[in-house]
Amino acid sequence: MMSPWTLPNLLSALRLGSAPLLLLLAVSGQREAFIWLLALAFLTDAVDGILARAMGQTSRLGAQLDSWADVAIYTVTAIALWLLWPALVRTEWIAVAAVVASFVLPALAGLLRFGCFTSYHTLLVKVAVAATVAGLLMMLLDISVWPFRLAALLAVLAALEELAITLVLPEERSDVISLWHVLRQQRGAS
Repeated sequence: MMSPWTLPNLLSALRLGSAPLLLLLAVSGQREAFIWLLALAFLTDAVDGILARAMGQTSRLGAQLDSWADVAIYTVTAIALWLLWPALVRTEWIAVAAVVASFVLPALAGLLRFGCFTSYHTLLVKVAVAATVAGLLMMLLDISVWPFRLAALLAVLAALEELAITLVLPEERSDVISLWHVLRQQRGAS
């Protein structure tokens, strides 16, 4: 049996542990430090899954740790945006609300249907998260708001796919590539 203390799991745990520090930085008004730590948290999010697959260390625990860390980081980020950049949130409220809803609604659907957060990590979600992270950092660094607005649209599409997967699957599964793959597997099983 594989030890739970793998490098990918430790990176996810580090990300999870960074959430309270991010909140503390936001409450204390430390914008620059918040952006740096947030960028590091997003980097570990990008790397943990890649490492897990490359090292043959994928696991249910790893997928769950990754999802829990995502919940913590996304929740703290939403709170921090309001605390550190309230005028920006008011100006970009539609895109911010779309991104928040794209995360919250699939999570709630998973809780209602399966009693847990889902850990699909679909390809579309990965693309949407990468676009959202890049767009968010560009927006916070006052480069441009358009990448974040476009990423919000992509995040909504990814959320719709996750909601559809939750409706179609009979039980929660981790690491689902796409709705198309789920439907194809179900057709092959029948």
